[in-house]
Amino acid sequence: MLSPKRTKYRKVQKGRIKGNASRGTKLVNGDFGIVATEPAWITANQIESARVTLSRYTKKVGKVYICIFPDKPITKKPAGTRMGSGKGNPEYFVAVVKPGRVMFEISGLSEDISKEALRKAIQKLPIKCKIIGKELSEEVAVEGGVSDNEI
Repeated sequence: MLSPKRTKYRKVQKGRIKGNASRGTKLVNGDFGIVATEPAWITANQIESARVTLSRYTKKVGKVYICIFPDKPITKKPAGTRMGSGKGNPEYFVAVVKPGRVMFEISGLSEDISKEALRKAIQKLPIKCKIIGKELSEEVAVEGGVSDNEI
């Protein structure tokens, strides 16, 4: 599973997921990709599950790119512990995903196989997503963030 080798701080605050993604809204490496349409925390287990699904369905012929990384530690207090006495220990890591963020990319396969593989991977994720192609990534970037005309 994905996790950082080391972090600057052991524990972080929850924070809020506001607004749309400003970076990572266009396809860079692949021909098709999965774009988040709502904000969420995606755990390392969920990312790994989607990755395994993509690699199994494509029979390791195409190339799969993971564009998100779980770098936020989430803490949890042990079961049966009373309230108070500080924050719990880090349990797992999550990636903070905003709407418009490209999470996975795939290349080297035909369109129908790529879309079916991505559709199966979306079922492993806890949020609503959509599949985009190379020609559609510019539209999503304008829709999710600030377009060049608005500046």
